[in-house]
Amino acid sequence: MVPLDHTEIFGNWATLLLATDLFGKIDYTRLSEEIDVLIDSKPSGIYSNGTAGEFYTQSDEEFYRINELLANKCEKSQTPFQIGISHPSPQLSLERLKISKTLNPGAVQVVLPDWFPPTLEESSDFLEKLAVESEKIPLVLYNPTHSKKVLVPSEWKYLKQNVPNLVGLKVFDNNRDANWYLEMIKNSNGLSVFIPGHHLATGISNGAHGAYSNMACLNPYAAQEWYGLIQTDLEAALELEVRINQFMKEAIEPFITKYHFSNPACDRFMAVVGGWADVGHKLRWPYRSIPLDLASTVREKVRNLIPEFAMGF
Repeated sequence: MVPLDHTEIFGNWATLLLATDLFGKIDYTRLSEEIDVLIDSKPSGIYSNGTAGEFYTQSDEEFYRINELLANKCEKSQTPFQIGISHPSPQLSLERLKISKTLNPGAVQVVLPDWFPPTLEESSDFLEKLAVESEKIPLVLYNPTHSKKVLVPSEWKYLKQNVPNLVGLKVFDNNRDANWYLEMIKNSNGLSVFIPGHHLATGISNGAHGAYSNMACLNPYAAQEWYGLIQTDLEAALELEVRINQFMKEAIEPFITKYHFSNPACDRFMAVVGGWADVGHKLRWPYRSIPLDLASTVREKVRNLIPEFAMGF
């Protein structure tokens, strides 16, 4: 895959979830079938080893096997793809980068070191070393709100100046108002900025470039169609976003705020509700999984609030 310039990283990118059995063991046959479905949905791209891919649980052998499978299928279908090299340990992120280079992704995604919050200067040092190792493969920084170091837009500019090979950001700032978007535009020259998937229409209308989409977990086909609608009928796309966020608030967020399940548990559960791929409902140890018997209730919420995402059930 040819390395991606920041202008080529946009739109709706689908996430690769692990396909696991009841004991949390990876099922590579079902993982292969999942990739085939994602490719068939014709997303703007596919990425591996994000939060939904449970990157923090994988051995080196699992990491390589997952990403080799993705790379081979994406190369064959000419689907853009990125590999997540994230790990709480900076040394292991570097090792994953070395492994990933042989698979020729369009870019690699990485989180900042996570045991102790790095300073801005240390964050820059970390990314600079990765950039030297990655050579021509560009970097995308994944900076969720639970990161030990949560960046503000002015700090993006600093990192870009020090690390030219940084081409994208995946951010989840909960205070995205009009001023935040103005700061985003002011400080993102040479960077593609991705926002949460359920805010895709609002984000793009305010200058963001796309989403590594949680809505693709629910239905990758519908998520891609929504992105197409944003290009052709923004008013209709924004109306759909209102209903999407009502669904998220009523049907998904309580699993996090009330019952204390993790974000990856919700991502996997949304895939179970959508039923577009047999990924299983079990997160890997020690994280809890949302019970299967709750899926039918949430599925009914999809039908009532966002029938556009209810294809196939």
